[in-house]
Amino acid sequence: MKNIKGKVVLMKKNLLEFTDLAASVLDRFSEFVGNKVSFQLISAHHGQVSEKGLRGKVGSPAYLQNWITTITPLTAAEATFDVTFSWEEDFGLPGAFTIRNLHRSEFYLKSLILEDVPGHGHIYFICNSWVYPAKRYTSDRIFFANKTYLPSETPATLVQYREEELVNLRGTGSGMLEEWDRVYDYAFYNDLGDPDNDPKDARPVLGGSSEYPYPRRGRTGRPPTRTDPNSESKLSLLNTANIYVPRDERLSPIKLTDFLAYGLKAVVQFLDSEFKAVWDTTPTEFDSFEDVLKIYKGGVKLPRGIVERIRENTPLEILRELFPVDGEGLAKFPTPQVIKEDKYAWRTDEEFAREMLAGPSPFIITRLQEFPPSSKLEPEFYGNQGSSISINHIEGSLDGLTVDEALSANRLYILDFHDMLMPFIKRINETSTKMYATRTILFLQNDGTLKPLAIELSLPHPNGEQYGAVSKVYTPAEEGIEGSFWQLAKAYVKNNDTGVQQLVIHWTKAHAVIEPIIIATNRQLSVVHPINKLLQPHYTDTMHINAITRAILISSGGALERTIFTSPYIMEINSLAYKNSWTFPGEAVPADLIQRGMAVEDSEHPEGVRLLIDDYPYAVDALKVWSAIKSWVTDYCSLYYKTDEVVQNDNELQSWWKEIREEGHGDKKDEPWWPNMQNRTELIESCTTIIWIASALHAAVNFGQYGYGGYHPNRPTQTRRLMPEEGTPEYDELKSNPDKVYLQTISSQLPTLVVTFLIEALSRHSSEEVYLGQRDSDDWTQDANELEAFERFGQKLREIEEQINELNSDEKKKNRHGPVKVPYTLLYPTSENGKITGMGIPNAHREEGDQMRTHTTSMENNKKVEQKREKLM
Repeated sequence: MKNIKGKVVLMKKNLLEFTDLAASVLDRFSEFVGNKVSFQLISAHHGQVSEKGLRGKVGSPAYLQNWITTITPLTAAEATFDVTFSWEEDFGLPGAFTIRNLHRSEFYLKSLILEDVPGHGHIYFICNSWVYPAKRYTSDRIFFANKTYLPSETPATLVQYREEELVNLRGTGSGMLEEWDRVYDYAFYNDLGDPDNDPKDARPVLGGSSEYPYPRRGRTGRPPTRTDPNSESKLSLLNTANIYVPRDERLSPIKLTDFLAYGLKAVVQFLDSEFKAVWDTTPTEFDSFEDVLKIYKGGVKLPRGIVERIRENTPLEILRELFPVDGEGLAKFPTPQVIKEDKYAWRTDEEFAREMLAGPSPFIITRLQEFPPSSKLEPEFYGNQGSSISINHIEGSLDGLTVDEALSANRLYILDFHDMLMPFIKRINETSTKMYATRTILFLQNDGTLKPLAIELSLPHPNGEQYGAVSKVYTPAEEGIEGSFWQLAKAYVKNNDTGVQQLVIHWTKAHAVIEPIIIATNRQLSVVHPINKLLQPHYTDTMHINAITRAILISSGGALERTIFTSPYIMEINSLAYKNSWTFPGEAVPADLIQRGMAVEDSEHPEGVRLLIDDYPYAVDALKVWSAIKSWVTDYCSLYYKTDEVVQNDNELQSWWKEIREEGHGDKKDEPWWPNMQNRTELIESCTTIIWIASALHAAVNFGQYGYGGYHPNRPTQTRRLMPEEGTPEYDELKSNPDKVYLQTISSQLPTLVVTFLIEALSRHSSEEVYLGQRDSDDWTQDANELEAFERFGQKLREIEEQINELNSDEKKKNRHGPVKVPYTLLYPTSENGKITGMGIPNAHREEGDQMRTHTTSMENNKKVEQKREKLM
């Protein structure tokens, strides 16, 4: 018998990061007795028969050494410990190990490396998991060697361990879940309302009904409210950090992302009734666009009462990191890209149209295929909702073409929010918000830019929604009262676009639809399954971010409810959009472009589609990134799935896909468009779509928010007035001071500052981001073929960066910069960490999961990216 040396890398529970000082001291004291963290290897080659059948041979316990003498810093950092295993010649290859933690505190286990195992060399166990005291678990924690197996190829000695670990992750389906639980389970969105506080704060349950279908979220098991047994009780704002998600899905409390979480709490506190009472004693309006610009120059002076409340309710280090209030009570923000080069270019028609192709919301515009536009709203409930835009409104602006000729030539496009918003306009306008459902018709000019032709603003009929819409059409004008009306009409359109982009595209299509896929992956695909290993980097932190968002932003009284036009109806609108327009295959880039009429099938073009607007920056870059992801997924999956039969016979894969359809997206389980997961093509396309949504789609919709929306007049989140009617004081004021009327129509100062603060936080990259084509560790796999395929993926992404540089330097590509001179970089793969850059595709929504990454790596990456950014400008 001989000894095998091992190196354990872990992070102790930290004194600055946690409050469990007594447990930390007791852990150090208990180590004088020793043997408080034990490991037992499990053989992948040799088994022993138990009551449960064949199981891998278990080695003798080995114990972590030098717990007391290994000094760890006060800030979160890894430490390396020795462990020595007794080795028997007939043990064979170690395939897994169990660990027991007899301390009073948890620790973060990064890895175990066995050195010089006879006949096998070094064996790597990549763990990246929190290990709680053994009393918190019903069975010992198990970790598998860094190998990848299809279920049918798993060594017989490890099969039961693999299956039992999945059972543990599924939980029992009942009871309140605690922080140490590792349970992935489903629940409806029944945690958005607070009926115990006020009946007006009740919200409908989303999911589980035909009226309000929605994806599932992670279950917490919190008790129901007192007044509604179907609603889950809410946590207080100060307790939001304790919302349950599986421990390994949680953000690190000292990371920038958690500063964001606390910062969002500050936003809500900033909006409470006492703050409003203080604010109501002071002027609330911007009187001119120069007043708005002050928040980026000298700052806006906040009332003393508000400043004091912020400082009372926000920890000092968070205040310094996030809340932009200086010692004199001035709120100041960085200058958004959209006004850096030209303060007023955002008001041009060209920029208004360009942002539909290259702004933070390039997913909604569609090709117009019939004129006038029609509606799919049920006539028995909503009457005639057809468009009132006529030939006379547009035909004189079609470069000599008739409407039919322009349609046939693919020259007419539409930004259409009518059907999505009209069912809610009456209720929304009964609040302080006053808005329209809009349609905008655009014409594709010979230089590749779009020209707006007409904007239709619609309200429900005053005698009842069943009588149809009351609409008015506005056409472009540059001067006089008509020019002022046109600027206001564009503001109502941008208001629609901003709300839908933030809620439907960003939240539902990039966040909510992914969460049940994350849950199904952890419940049905073992950590040693190849598809689990492929997808896990794109899930990091998402469940926790979603939980924080539900608690702080989209719940009753949340920041988005108070600052976005949709008020209490934001999630009902999301549910309707999910019901009417979301399909899983439709999230693939080629399919999305074809569905919207922005491209046609053409086998001679990349990904089999030809764009109908050549200079469509989002689509051009999206197809490149999609193709790179798909090539990587194809190479990876081909290593494990040589034939379609392997896909069909993979029981974990089939259970995973069945659960995504029938549980995670159960309200759409009967839709015919779901892939059947019976061949390699369906597997590759599905995995590519998941990675695309979690990485690039999210990047395209998220990281440009501040660049364009940080200047609120460009993308207002609220409108408070309807169009002035002739003969009213508002009409006269529009004639005499149109800028003041514009600013009094959109949000006032307080909501503007809150929204600006919010989207600044959302648009900032994590301090330790990991981007598409990167992994947080070189040891993520030991397979040379996987590493080679991944290197090819990284090389393709580097080539895409160069191609984007070239496109942005082409002056003929007018939509790449526009009048505001902002290059389109939202799908540029890498970025500079910790900053607002308007570029970069993180692997997942926020890459804060690996708490062991070094700042050196981040600094080196930032240096390289800064050099690339110089080329872009």
